[in-house]
Amino acid sequence: MAVPAIGVRRLRVVAYTGTADDRPGTVIQDRAVAASPRGKAGGVGPGEIGNFIVTAHRTTHGRPFGQVPELKNGDHVLVTANGRVYDYLINRTMTISFRKPAELAQQNAAVPGRPGERPTQAMITLSTCATPEDHAAGNYWKDALGNPEHRINKIGVLVATRPAA
Repeated sequence: MAVPAIGVRRLRVVAYTGTADDRPGTVIQDRAVAASPRGKAGGVGPGEIGNFIVTAHRTTHGRPFGQVPELKNGDHVLVTANGRVYDYLINRTMTISFRKPAELAQQNAAVPGRPGERPTQAMITLSTCATPEDHAAGNYWKDALGNPEHRINKIGVLVATRPAA
């Protein structure tokens, strides 16, 4: 994965069966790579119709998503897989709370932010912690895995595909 606007290059993304920010995903992220949950309760693969979810640490373990909150609408995310480059365009931001099951469902939904809606296009969600923002607001709550209350999600849509060089 590459996110040119924030200097991310060649970030390895490891797929696993699960949901965003669960124990298996956190173990993957702790190796300074990104995790991509797949399956019924997770997301889809790159270029597929639905929500391709990618999570990574922002403040620890190499900080691969350290600058993700700085992404702006119109920034590109490039994912190389299966001999293709998938070009996603960021078009919105969604912040969710780990304390609210309905908001967690929005993050993991096939259409980000709209649980139960049937997807019609390929989308991406880049998700990382809001630790600095939570701490600045005096919120030091953490779940059992050390995740802070809030997640910042940058959401985009697939705009182009091309053969990998």
